[in-house]
Amino acid sequence: METNRRGQTADKHLAQRLDRHVAFLETELAEVDRDIGRAIKASPAWREAEALLKSVPGIGDVTARTLLAELPELGTVGRHQLAALVGVAPINRCSGLMCGRRAIAGGRTSVRNVLSMAALTAIRRRSPFRAFYDRLTSRGRLKKVALVAVMRKLLTTLNAIVQDRTPWQRLKA
Repeated sequence: METNRRGQTADKHLAQRLDRHVAFLETELAEVDRDIGRAIKASPAWREAEALLKSVPGIGDVTARTLLAELPELGTVGRHQLAALVGVAPINRCSGLMCGRRAIAGGRTSVRNVLSMAALTAIRRRSPFRAFYDRLTSRGRLKKVALVAVMRKLLTTLNAIVQDRTPWQRLKA
């Protein structure tokens, strides 16, 4: 956000201060990231879980670490509970005779945001998640609805992988 503000200012003194502030924040962020990496390397359980998560197409360091930190229930609860915890389960909007559309709501937004980026990455790669997305959109589903479905499928897959402690294996069709 500070970088965006930097582009809007005409005052050179203010621009220099913003540049210093952005550099400081980037340094702090890199240090926190290194600390998280060290903590994961120090724990055999976290190291194993991170390796299992990163074996899935579309899951990188940020997604794996976010899931480890903010979703400790991963691998210990059922897929429906997990989808509700993250906020990718469709919620009915019905009251009396009125019945609205189902939508996702609630849950852990930081996990949902990271999961949406991972789903986008998985869709862009040639993976089973891409085939699932294409199948949904060809049937007339909206792209956003199909993306949420991929997020839920990805979460369910990650849950099963952590629960069974077996890395991702692409099925040969």
